[in-house]
Formats: sequence, structure tokens, C-alpha cells
Amino acid sequence: MAEKQEEPSNAQNGEPDNAEEGEEKKKKKLKREDLPPFEIVTGERLPAIFFKFQFRNVEYSSGRNKTFLCYVLETQGKESVTSRGYLEDEHAAAHAEMAFFNTILPKCESSLRYNVTWYVSSSPCVTCADRITETLKKNKNLRLTIMVGRLFMWEEPEMQAALKNMKSAGCKLRIMKPQDFEYVWQNFVEQEEGEEAKAFVPWEDIQENFQYYEEKLAEILH
Repeated sequence: MAEKQEEPSNAQNGEPDNAEEGEEKKKKKLKREDLPPFEIVTGERLPAIFFKFQFRNVEYSSGRNKTFLCYVLETQGKESVTSRGYLEDEHAAAHAEMAFFNTILPKCESSLRYNVTWYVSSSPCVTCADRITETLKKNKNLRLTIMVGRLFMWEEPEMQAALKNMKSAGCKLRIMKPQDFEYVWQNFVEQEEGEEAKAFVPWEDIQENFQYYEEKLAEILH
């Protein structure tokens, strides 16, 4: 199940009844203050209703004001370790791309290699794209592939420049094919308890919209 990291709340006034209770309050207060000052949701599988709405590769994304990011993180050292999960955000606060680098992969050890694949409902904004570019330039042992359902504000020159910079830094940016949406459905979407896993049902215009965005991305990154 998904877990919410909530905003820090102010500690209640008043003296503790004993030293042990006071110490416990200090620990709780410290724990709250360590959390980021925004709401971010993490988990292993997202609700099907979110996937069907947020990941739909429509041309106009009206009402889709969140970013959903499903990730596969493979860490290669003496042994390979693979982890996966998803992040979602509110666009008014920190974005899921930032949250991944702040919470899931805050530091890249130089002795290890990291292969990361994101399946994201839409491509990153300019600020997140710049952060991705900087992170890839700084960490040569990090490989990042981003599969996106839609392109975010792709008409804007500043956005186009940011996507080109990501490519130059080594990021592989791709538009999600129908098979990619099916992969996310099978690996990152919750199924109803007690029922057999339901097959992915493509929406009517999934192939046409994929081709539309693929052409736009090719024009930007040429």
C-alpha cells in the first residue's frame, strides 16, 4: 500500500510528565522535521484508476496535474540489486523526478553502476530536466532511461532546449508504446484483492497518440 509522507506539524506546547516522555517527544519532533516540507506519495503499486487517467497519452492533459513516476533501479556491484516502486506528486509542490533523486537515489557511490528506468505519465518540466542533466553530468556511473506517456509543454523553446540538454548528458528519452503501458499495468498497478489479474485494455487512440508524440519528440531532439 502507498505511504504518505506528511508535512511537519508544530510540536504541542506543554511540559512532559516525565523525562522518558520528554525524550520520546524530542525523537518524534526530530523525525517530523527530517521529513521534506511537501507531500509525496511512495509505494510499490498505484491504484488502477490513477493509472487509467494520469497515464493516458492524450494530446491535451486537462486535469492531469500530477506526475506519476514508476521506477526500476538496478544497482550493479559485486552483486546486482533491483528495486522498483512509484512516486507521485502535486505539481504545486516538489515533483516526482526531484523526489526520486532526493529520497530513492540521493547518492551515487562511485564504485557502483546504476541503471535506472522511469515510466512517467509526462515528461519533466524545465527545472526537473535541468536537475536530471546536472545529475547525469556529475555521475558518469548513472544510466537513465525515461519512458513518458505525454510531452509536457513541448512547444515552449525553453522546454525543448532542456530536453536536448538531457539527451546530450546521456539521458535516453522515449515515448511509451502500447506495450510499455501494458508493462506498467502488469508491474506497477494494483489489482483487486481476491481477483485474477485483469488484462491491460488499451484505450481507443493509444497507438495514434504514441505516434503523434514520437514525431514531436523526434523533431525536438533531431
